[in-house]
Amino acid sequence: MEFLNDHSIQNELLLIFISVVLGILIGAEREYRNKSAGLRTFILICFGSCLFTVLSIKIGIDDPDRIAANIITGIGFLGAGVIFKGDNKIDGITTATTIWATASIGMAVGSGYVYLAVLGTLLVLVILSSLTYFEKLIDREHKIREYQIAVVNPHDLAYCETLFKKYHLRFMVSKQKYDQGKVITSWIIVGKNAHHQALTEALMEDKKIISYEF
Repeated sequence: MEFLNDHSIQNELLLIFISVVLGILIGAEREYRNKSAGLRTFILICFGSCLFTVLSIKIGIDDPDRIAANIITGIGFLGAGVIFKGDNKIDGITTATTIWATASIGMAVGSGYVYLAVLGTLLVLVILSSLTYFEKLIDREHKIREYQIAVVNPHDLAYCETLFKKYHLRFMVSKQKYDQGKVITSWIIVGKNAHHQALTEALMEDKKIISYEF
């Protein structure tokens, strides 16, 4: 009986060790990209999910999924904490979903499905790293920016539209205000990244444009 207990403990310690290693792999990738949740966070998420799953199986004999089910709730709070609103978009969603995926990997390890956990870790790393190229490709061909352009004469708004058309950019007005003798307009501009670059160079040299930012 003692031998069986020792063997069981060794297996559980091995599972915990595997969960820490897998957490390190995912956390290192997030740390390398300087994200809000880094190495230590993902190690603890993977380790904690694994340990809670082991405990759920050990102490929840009649209802083994009771503790494990609440892991999802706790991970939801963690994920919400890393999501925040940026200038033109919501940031942190990828990190939040990575936290969610890492918890599932920890649970898979705790349940003894190590091969699923390893496969899941590899897929997460491929998605986070390799698919960055496709994101950059899409961003290069379809860049969306919000410009705030200030002019003195309201008639110069039509001139701005002419500039956008010249550089093959699609546009729409999101808001506008008059402030101390100048008209400040927020434009949503869509087009290739190279065309955005050409536009910003033209705005800097144009005497009709008081200021701009994006």
